[in-house]
Amino acid sequence: MTKTVRILGLDPGLRNTGWGIVDSLGNRLVYVAHGVAHSDGKDDLPSRLSQLYQELLKIIQAYAPQEAAVEETFVNKNPASTLKLGMARGIVLLAPAEAGLVVGEYAANRVKKSVVGVGHADKNQVALMVQRLLPGCGVVSADAADALAVAICHAHYRAYPPFIKP
Repeated sequence: MTKTVRILGLDPGLRNTGWGIVDSLGNRLVYVAHGVAHSDGKDDLPSRLSQLYQELLKIIQAYAPQEAAVEETFVNKNPASTLKLGMARGIVLLAPAEAGLVVGEYAANRVKKSVVGVGHADKNQVALMVQRLLPGCGVVSADAADALAVAICHAHYRAYPPFIKP
């Protein structure tokens, strides 16, 4: 008998971190929730990272996912922006890991290919396919749509190493 696995998808960002939760039962996906965790751009970097961490902990506590998936980030032209995004991504990886969740990481092209069928799909295509694949999610922001797409991708790949638990 296949059991339901609740997956938290995360799209890291320092200002806006998208999150989305789906239940996976075999090849069936059920929409649960989505949103965006925010940090205040007027605050210093440590405060902003703490804000993201605290919001993610609340989401994990409220929805009790068993696994998480995080989109890998790409390098920007601006090194300072890339470094700050990397720090936010570290928080996004840390929160579910500290909660004892299995955490998968996926390249943006793999996520897009899993959801849209092509690795270079634009954000609108991803959002439209997420709405099609997850009836009931309604219209979602780009950050939340990306996070739901990451959760969908993880649902497709979670049965393959390194995600199989011994």
